[in-house]
Amino acid sequence: MDGLGIIKGMGVTLKRFVDTYLEDIRWWGKRYYTREGVELRSSAKTRGIFTVQYPEEKLITPEEFRYIPFLVYEEGPNGEKQDRCTSCGICAKVCPPQCIWIVRTNDPNTGRPIPEPAEFYIDVDICMNCGFCAEYCPFDAIKMDHDYELSVYDRRAKNIYNKERLSKPVSYYASIRPTNYAREEKARAEEAAAKAARKAAR
Repeated sequence: MDGLGIIKGMGVTLKRFVDTYLEDIRWWGKRYYTREGVELRSSAKTRGIFTVQYPEEKLITPEEFRYIPFLVYEEGPNGEKQDRCTSCGICAKVCPPQCIWIVRTNDPNTGRPIPEPAEFYIDVDICMNCGFCAEYCPFDAIKMDHDYELSVYDRRAKNIYNKERLSKPVSYYASIRPTNYAREEKARAEEAAAKAARKAAR
């Protein structure tokens, strides 16, 4: 029948419209401007139409949300930083817009490469936030951040992020992606145990 799709679409719109008022009545005084209301509107259980009073009010960022990549470093007992990145260049190779470039560290005496980046740059104006760099990194050294508020007045001076600006501790990664962090640490522990078992068997 001609026009059936339009009628179905209008039905969906009408349901959303009615749900808005039903939800406002159901959550009377709690749907807006409360932590409980923010959690509800950030979840899959939310119904109806609502307005977020940004920037005073922000919805909870989902764990799998991805924005600009960042470099993960391990924190030593004395506060020293140990980069996970070995400057292998896989992230730069798989990057579709080619916004990553790395300068590898070389031994000053022998000239041989050291598995550590001397410089690491990402042009955030070009980055398309696809997450390929994090997906293909064999050392879990690059991850996708949740920070989406990146407005600047001078993007030529501020939007090429260097290694210092990109580097964040493992604890930060664990705080924004607890599920992924727990899964990765479990896999890392299992791999270390298997390696130790193989070594002991020899």
